[in-house]
Amino acid sequence: MSLFMDGLVNVFQWQVLLFLVTGTVVGICIGSLPGLTATMGVALILPVTFGMDPVTGILLLIGVYFGSVYGGSLTAILINTPGTPASAATAIDGYPMAKKGLAHKALTISTLASTIGGVISVIVLIVVAPQLAEFALKFSAPESFALALFGLSIISSIAGKSLIKGLIAGFIGLLISTIGLDPMGGFPRFTFGNLNLSSGVNLIAVMIGLFAASEAFKSMETIFSTNQKVIMVEKVKLKWHEFRTLIGTILRSAGIGTFIGMIPGAGGDITAFVAYNEAKRFSKNKEEFGKGSMKGVAAPEAANNSVTGGAMIPLLTLGIPGDAVTAVLLGALMVQGLQPGPMLFEANGPLVYTLFVGMLLANLLLLVFGLAGIRLFTKVLLIPKTILTPIILVLCVLGAYSLGNNYFDVLVMFIAGVAGYFLQRYGFPASPIILGLILGPMLESNLRRSLLMSQGNLDIFYTRPITAVLIGLAIATLFSPLVGKVMKGRRNGRIHDENYKL
Repeated sequence: MSLFMDGLVNVFQWQVLLFLVTGTVVGICIGSLPGLTATMGVALILPVTFGMDPVTGILLLIGVYFGSVYGGSLTAILINTPGTPASAATAIDGYPMAKKGLAHKALTISTLASTIGGVISVIVLIVVAPQLAEFALKFSAPESFALALFGLSIISSIAGKSLIKGLIAGFIGLLISTIGLDPMGGFPRFTFGNLNLSSGVNLIAVMIGLFAASEAFKSMETIFSTNQKVIMVEKVKLKWHEFRTLIGTILRSAGIGTFIGMIPGAGGDITAFVAYNEAKRFSKNKEEFGKGSMKGVAAPEAANNSVTGGAMIPLLTLGIPGDAVTAVLLGALMVQGLQPGPMLFEANGPLVYTLFVGMLLANLLLLVFGLAGIRLFTKVLLIPKTILTPIILVLCVLGAYSLGNNYFDVLVMFIAGVAGYFLQRYGFPASPIILGLILGPMLESNLRRSLLMSQGNLDIFYTRPITAVLIGLAIATLFSPLVGKVMKGRRNGRIHDENYKL
């Protein structure tokens, strides 16, 4: 308790507090811009911390990290443009809510879910970090393969009206993810001699094209129309009884996010989709998802923000980064002369608890800035299409170019945008493509590592308990919509027969 109080005193020094607030605001801005991910934001700010003391420098980066994960939801909800890959799942229901005039409510749900998810993950980090980190070490190649397979099975939940079209879209994403160098042998695949494709197709460029550019292309159809539909921004506040129905979803999603976050290499992208799928699975009104469900916004936001605390668990306790951002934070800690691992708690106890308090405060700052800025954020919807559409396209180009400072990523973004426009027109969902792109490399590399471990014996996938459970969940998740339709058809047929007899 004394260490926690020391941390509280250290954080509330005005210099430390100022940099934490600054980092959170900068992170929200970075996260809301397409192409500028949380990893890129932390990496850009990292050189600024070299002359600072360890507490101030690390908390500045943590503020940027937490803020950018939350910031991605703002544009995902308002203009169907996920600022980060982790917020792609939020756009599925967030944007339909905005189109109904419920942007204020959607942003409120996002802010509350993000804060609660983040706070829960930090509390878990403080209380049970060493035990959870030890469990996370049990995840080797077979478990990671099974986790990726489970993530892909979620396509059945985000496929929209047609499961077949959703599966086709997911297959397209998996196919695109194979472009580049073979992960095991380094042999070029589908590069056609183009060096730009040797490292694969950039996920962020494809995401910007599929979500943002395609939406801009679609709006061009009616940009000069005199009878175009204007999105009305109604200040409909979230009522207590509505929030109460979301508490179970938020807590479940926070648990999922913390658990997956502590598994090295998983990250917030897969977590958001897993939480979305589980929210739909537990919901009594599954048909609302994809049309503006409040739970469809709360689940991915609670999950991807709880990843922040979860990913810090293996970093601080074992020195193993949980995701790409914590890999940058690992470098920042080492630059400051700190070696993450069990000895960090022994040698630098006050500093560790100062970081814990700072993380809690960073999540509370998200609540303050998020709720205070909702009125300002929703003004985006009042901008006429003739102005907003060119701005979105310019941001798309800037975001794609900033990924690698080359025009090839811009070309990829435009191709994905055109493809996304036609996919949208013919009823193919974009989210399964992104899911396939995210999980494809993880699925393939861990499958091949697993087969190398077992010398080609498939027993490795069902003799390991965690792997067997995850594969079983994947099969159940993939086929549950089909089973549900069959059961519903039989029930409707039985009701029809009874009515006919009457």
